[in-house]
Amino acid sequence: MASSPTADDLEVVRQIDVFSGVKPLDFQRLVAPAVTLTFRAGDTVFLQGDPAMSLFMVVDGWIKLYHITSSGKEAVIHVFTRGESIAQAVAFTGQSYPAAAEAASEARIVRIPAAHIIKCIRDTPEIAIAMIASTSQHLHQLVEQVAQLKVQSAVQRVAEFLVSLCPAGKGPFTIALPYGKVLIAGRLGIKPESLSRAFAALRNAGIEVRDLKVIVRDVSVLRRVATGNRRARRDPQAAGD
Repeated sequence: MASSPTADDLEVVRQIDVFSGVKPLDFQRLVAPAVTLTFRAGDTVFLQGDPAMSLFMVVDGWIKLYHITSSGKEAVIHVFTRGESIAQAVAFTGQSYPAAAEAASEARIVRIPAAHIIKCIRDTPEIAIAMIASTSQHLHQLVEQVAQLKVQSAVQRVAEFLVSLCPAGKGPFTIALPYGKVLIAGRLGIKPESLSRAFAALRNAGIEVRDLKVIVRDVSVLRRVATGNRRARRDPQAAGD
């Protein structure tokens, strides 16, 4: 279902990397034809191979980006949430989406036609300079994240994921996992059985998992596990991928 973006929707979009360096008046031009789309869990946003005609920005919920391999297997690339854009690079090339996107929960996404953004860039080249600078900064952040992921154990990846879900403060907290454990494992680049072992190992760090609820006794202990600081009490052994 499509509707006009709310002021809150546009504020979220305004903070997204690709638009963060754009002047206010230029931003208003860019988002003029934007619409907000509402999805239920399991709904398709776009399919692998569809023409890349739009830029999508998540303003609420979780969106799974995945690729179907030649053998028919699904490989989760990333799970996007509020304040993140999807497939922005390919949208500017006129090519097809190399992956598919699906709502992993109830979600709301702002969609802007790529052709409109390209026209704005042609009319005002300064927009392109601002967008390129912001995208370059985002690329450096992604490279750092990938490099960090390569050196982290499964336990560290799970600990970091749980830390990202915790509110500010020390705890204890009871947090809800935002989507199923199979998808969490896919997002973290580990097997579902490795996720289960990691949850078990994290009991020594004060973590208790009850279905899709997780009790975190002390976020600082969990954060030390995520960063590899061995001062965490009875720090859990790394689980294999």
